[in-house]
Amino acid sequence: MNRLPDSLPRWTLLFVGLFTGAYFLLTHEGIYGVDDYYYAQHAYQLLHGTLELGPDPQELLHDPLHERWLIFGPVAVFFALFGVNIISATLWPLLATLGCAGLIYGLYGRREPVVAAAAMLLLGLHYFTLNLTNYLYPDNILMFWCLAGAAALLRGREPGRRAGWWGLGFALLSFAALLSKETITYYLPFYLGMLALDAVRRRHGRFWIVALTAGTLLLAAYGAFYYVVTDDVLYRVHLIEQTNRFLSEGNYLVGNRAALLGRVTWQPLGFFVGIGLGLMLTLAAAALGRPAGTLAPGEATSEAPDRRFWLALAASTLAFYWLGSTSLSSYNPITLLPRMTTPLLPPLALAAGFGLQRLVRQAGLRALMVGLVLVLLTAWLRTAVAVVYLLPGLALMAVGLSSWLPRWPAALRPGRPALAAVVVAVLALALAVRPTYFMRKPPVSAHAAQVRMLRQLAGPAAQGTVLVDDFLFDNYAFSYGFQAPKSLRFRRYFARDSIRISPTQPAWLLLNRATLANDELTRKLIRYSPDSVLSWYPNRRLVARDGLVELYEVRRD
Repeated sequence: MNRLPDSLPRWTLLFVGLFTGAYFLLTHEGIYGVDDYYYAQHAYQLLHGTLELGPDPQELLHDPLHERWLIFGPVAVFFALFGVNIISATLWPLLATLGCAGLIYGLYGRREPVVAAAAMLLLGLHYFTLNLTNYLYPDNILMFWCLAGAAALLRGREPGRRAGWWGLGFALLSFAALLSKETITYYLPFYLGMLALDAVRRRHGRFWIVALTAGTLLLAAYGAFYYVVTDDVLYRVHLIEQTNRFLSEGNYLVGNRAALLGRVTWQPLGFFVGIGLGLMLTLAAAALGRPAGTLAPGEATSEAPDRRFWLALAASTLAFYWLGSTSLSSYNPITLLPRMTTPLLPPLALAAGFGLQRLVRQAGLRALMVGLVLVLLTAWLRTAVAVVYLLPGLALMAVGLSSWLPRWPAALRPGRPALAAVVVAVLALALAVRPTYFMRKPPVSAHAAQVRMLRQLAGPAAQGTVLVDDFLFDNYAFSYGFQAPKSLRFRRYFARDSIRISPTQPAWLLLNRATLANDELTRKLIRYSPDSVLSWYPNRRLVARDGLVELYEVRRD
């Protein structure tokens, strides 16, 4: 199987890249919420030298986003190059996502082509990996640093490497991850375990000496920076604890204590299956243990160290996510949200890649059982997500039965390159179904039309009050490149009884019907319909319409 042509991972990389780019463009909905707005605002402030280094002097804000410099720092560069717009604001998450595919190709494109192709698909076409490409959230950016740092640890400890440079790279990449999001701590137990194991065996001393020295210097400089601007060396740790206290009403110890037992036992498993990660988990399980059967010379030993490395990292990260805590002062399990799993995805995808490689090499009972498990997951789930289990499950069941089928094509026998290519193609098809569905759906935010309408309203003679929905009220400044006209005042719809209207101070009503019909917003934030909003302002005149976005002039009663 190692003789599989390099064309399989190359074509897979090209497919993942094009598919990711298409998803990014066709499903982009603009600003999503508070987080991406504040990251963009911090980037704008950094670009213009107005970013405050210290904490909020009144201690009213609980904002760990402010400390994630490698999220908004690169965005500031894109703002300088391309201006403030939604594409330049989210280009960094897209590039980080594509970078993960590139790293996997660089690691295994030649060494283990099946592993490379499968891992690129499992990671790159996972729905929530794609979903996070077009929002300015830190998760896919962190995922890139996590994968790069783990790869530096793996390769830097190989014989014949320049261990000192790899150790320095490992320290720098881990620090970059810390400057992106605190959940790089998911990897800390594994890293400490590797350090202890190498210390006991007295191996890789140069790598670890350089890595630990560089890491200590970086953390010391980081602590000194916080001491200068906040008088608190551990400011970032204390900020996280403060954030936990601020959000305590919804956590498992204060507001949701009754759900704690389920959260640390069976709920994570149902959560993983429900978001499609059951496929990776099942394939990764197939990589456990020693290979069975007769393999080509060197085939079993060549992939064993890497396979064990990614399996161990995936298991350690999974355990941390399952049982870990968001707080150092009290036990509060990590929230079961898809975007919180991103540190787990790279090692899990690579471990699953090794599992799939084993299945197409050896087939037999192991492939049959894995396929059966995936089909059973399909029957248990019974949602649209189940397609990621059904197609690979049926394909692997067929592969498992192939040894007992006399008319099975010889080209598709276990260990043949054609079989690997077919199974990888089935995997790509299964993973692409759900994202393709969302790529074909019409947009639900009308972001572009809303931006055009707001900028039309901000003409040279613009003045008065603009009435907007609760969602837009929190982020309207982004539509103006954070330079909203000073002559315009933005108010919520509910301010209808407190605004003054005169010939010199007109009032405008901006109605985005897409926003007011968005299920995610109407469940949590917006409690009114377009008709109810219009009924509050009966004395109005339609001024402009752009798709689902309407602008009215509100007149005095």
